[in-house]
Parts: sequence; C-alpha cells; structure tokens
Amino acid sequence: MLKKINHIAIAVNNIEEAAKFYQEVMGLTLSGVEVVTAQKTRVGFFKIGESNIELVQPAEPDSPLTKFLETKGQGIHHICFEVDDVEAEVKSFLEKGATMIDQKPRPGAHGTKVAFVHPKSSNGVLIELCELPKDP
Repeated sequence: MLKKINHIAIAVNNIEEAAKFYQEVMGLTLSGVEVVTAQKTRVGFFKIGESNIELVQPAEPDSPLTKFLETKGQGIHHICFEVDDVEAEVKSFLEKGATMIDQKPRPGAHGTKVAFVHPKSSNGVLIELCELPKDP
C-alpha cells in the first residue's frame, strides 16, 4: 500500500550548484549528499514537511541519469512513493499489468529498498517505490 510521497527527484548536472537555489531562495537545508553505488548516482536531500526534494546527479559517465540529462536536460526525474513492503508492491503492480524496470528491489539511498515503475505504464512519469529500513 502506498503510504505517502517520500520525495520528488530533480535531475541536475551538479548538486552543489543546484543546491544554491533551494538554500538561498527557498531557505531549505541540504541534509547531506551520498553516493548510491547501485544506481551510479549522487543524491542530496532537502526535507520539506513530510516529504523531501532529492537532487540527483550522475556519479559515473555510464549512469542511466547521464542519458536522461543529455536528452531531457535538468528537471523533474521521478516521484517516489513510500511503501511498507516493496517486494509485495512490485508483485502487485506486475499482477495488475504494470511494466516494472526492476523486477526485484535494489539498494537505494539511506538504506532503502527501491523499485522503479516504467514510465510507459504511468503516463510518462517515472515512479519509484521505496521501503524504509526497519528499525533494529
């Protein structure tokens, strides 16, 4: 079951440069930057209410995000919905006819498990499903 919008991701060429707008104009605080090796990206988050804005940049030249930036330029990349059980959601989405980029979850930022829905299934919008790490 979808719980809430976890974040809206914005593809950028350079997190530090892009962050200036969110910090200086919007008054948000960058909570840190991390590399997500499995996705070949760098991500930086700004908390805003119950959700986040995520700036995402390629960490390597062969990152899938590199092609996105080359063809579409900087801008909204995906919307992420938080779920309790990402594996169950992937199964449910597939059973309902959705095309998934990820048939099985993969590692995401902050220890999450994530899976992406192909934009062909969701009217051109890339959707991420993410399961937060369980408290020990």
